[in-house]
Amino acid sequence: MGGADKVKRQHDQGRLTVRERIDKLIDANTFHEIGAVSGIGEYDEHGELKHVTPANCVFGRARIDGRTVVVVGDDFTVRGGSADASISAKPIMAEEMAHDFRLPIVRIIEGSGGGGSVKTIETKGAANLPGGIGGNRWYRYTTENMSLVPVVALGLGSVAGLGAARLAASHYSIMTNNSAMFVAGPPVVKRLGQDLGKQELGGADIQTRAGAIDHATETEEEAFACARRFLSYLPSSVYELPPTLPCSDDPERAEESLIKAVPRNRRQVYKMRPLIEAVVDKGSFFEVTGNFGRPVIVGLARLEGRVVLVLASDPYHYGGSWTADACQKVIRWVDFAETFHLPIVYLMDCPGFMIGLEAEKTATIRLGVRAMAAVNQSTVPWCTVIVRNSFGVAGVVHQPADRFSVRYAWPSAYWGSLPLEGGIEAAYRADIAAAEDPEAKLKEIEDRLNKLRSPFRSAEKFWVEEIIDPRKTRSLLCEFARLAEPLRTPGPATNMRIRP
Repeated sequence: MGGADKVKRQHDQGRLTVRERIDKLIDANTFHEIGAVSGIGEYDEHGELKHVTPANCVFGRARIDGRTVVVVGDDFTVRGGSADASISAKPIMAEEMAHDFRLPIVRIIEGSGGGGSVKTIETKGAANLPGGIGGNRWYRYTTENMSLVPVVALGLGSVAGLGAARLAASHYSIMTNNSAMFVAGPPVVKRLGQDLGKQELGGADIQTRAGAIDHATETEEEAFACARRFLSYLPSSVYELPPTLPCSDDPERAEESLIKAVPRNRRQVYKMRPLIEAVVDKGSFFEVTGNFGRPVIVGLARLEGRVVLVLASDPYHYGGSWTADACQKVIRWVDFAETFHLPIVYLMDCPGFMIGLEAEKTATIRLGVRAMAAVNQSTVPWCTVIVRNSFGVAGVVHQPADRFSVRYAWPSAYWGSLPLEGGIEAAYRADIAAAEDPEAKLKEIEDRLNKLRSPFRSAEKFWVEEIIDPRKTRSLLCEFARLAEPLRTPGPATNMRIRP
């Protein structure tokens, strides 16, 4: 690598070297390296080798849980991973191998990931034109691979520029809490008058809240475990189907806690994650992007061993209202499910789009319409369980339009164009104003409408198909997964059009 002193410095800073990282990520003794002796050599006048700077990209084939993957990593001990020690063909070939052999790819990123350094101008003798020789091929494969194979990226250290782009261009990205990611680091940003440390500029809390990174871990070993687990839910490429595992959890298991899970008082919140855990296979729920778009919970899970994508509302964040961030989260993960043929289960408690000044400033309605397009353009099997609220335009986006999907409602369900609270004052303003006792009149109207809004009235008109005992939810979801299994068709998604 970069020499004993550079390796020691890496260890002294609490970080593993690239080869140690690969060994801890993959199945033992399965790494087949490609280009192991590549580097930049210096020769004397007789053509004898004087010195070699090893290429700071290490890549090859390996196995994770018995399945072949491509692993490519930056060697920060050699010139901090920058371009003047890189051989551009190596990371490009890693992406090509994943693309052409339809293999998942895991990127281990530190530094600029083969990106620029101002010293490169001097070492190369000219300034690089972005997207120049080889550059466009790399970008092509980086983006195209996301429509073909699972892409996982780990940011382990300071990641900037091209490295940040490689980290973000993934289906699942992880960074450690002592790492940082930014387009440009503190010395460059300081010229803008922003004197910030690495953590202040691009630490894990900032990047996970922004949605640029999906998950942060305390240690590198935890990051490797997350990467392995994420891949366990996915096929090797879109030309295969997600793996089904043997399941010892009874599909007919009924959790008594579900009957009282939702408070009768609609203003009272409850925890959605225990509901998810109660209905999927025990221990199978793997949440992703948990710090971003928090009114919507997203994760991978299994039902009788079959993989599904779970969307669920979180009443603890804006009552489950869809914010601009939540809409972006829905778009991204519905498209992900479409790419890898994952049926979708949506546990819904959404009172509508977020309202107010901040919602207008963040273009919530535009992103909401894009989320609606993502859901409507999806073709994967879909099952919705209306747990409590379903209101307004966001309430419409609880299932794809104009195709069959499975839908159930709990007795706690409550829906309409808008909630009664606030809506009565607007619709019955004249009646309330003319009454001798406006408060009593408001209460009278509210009681009358509450009787009409019972979900059983909607079921009577067949506006909702089934109202179920919440304890029956798991068995019905397992049945949905069984029904969905033969409908999944391998191949690239062809219906993902540009969002409005």
